[in-house]
Amino acid sequence: MKNIFILLVACTIVLSMGSCRKKGDTIANIYVRDEGSTAVENATVVLFGTSTGSPVGTPPGTVGLVNLRDTLYTNSSGLASFNLNDVYQLGQAGVAILNVTAKKANKIGQGIIKIEPETVNEETVFIQP
Repeated sequence: MKNIFILLVACTIVLSMGSCRKKGDTIANIYVRDEGSTAVENATVVLFGTSTGSPVGTPPGTVGLVNLRDTLYTNSSGLASFNLNDVYQLGQAGVAILNVTAKKANKIGQGIIKIEPETVNEETVFIQP
């Protein structure tokens, strides 16, 4: 009886240790450059998703909602770094393809970024008048 109890405790410990994988960071780095490829400081960068239609299993005529919209300002290197850990869940096949808009004064630029899980994803957006 004592051996069975020890075996069950050992199996429980081994199984619980194997299932505790820590999720890595999912980051989107957006670099903003002007028409001369110079880094743009204090540019407003908006990262957002758009609906691509109805998700599987929703009633006909229902449009899928994307609940991601975040705004940051670039640093002196022209970088805005978005942490998307709350968007990605372990076991998820992919994360998202997001739109990017960058603006400073009368200059604006747009782009898209494909977000892969647990990596640093990078995109450069060029702004111009």
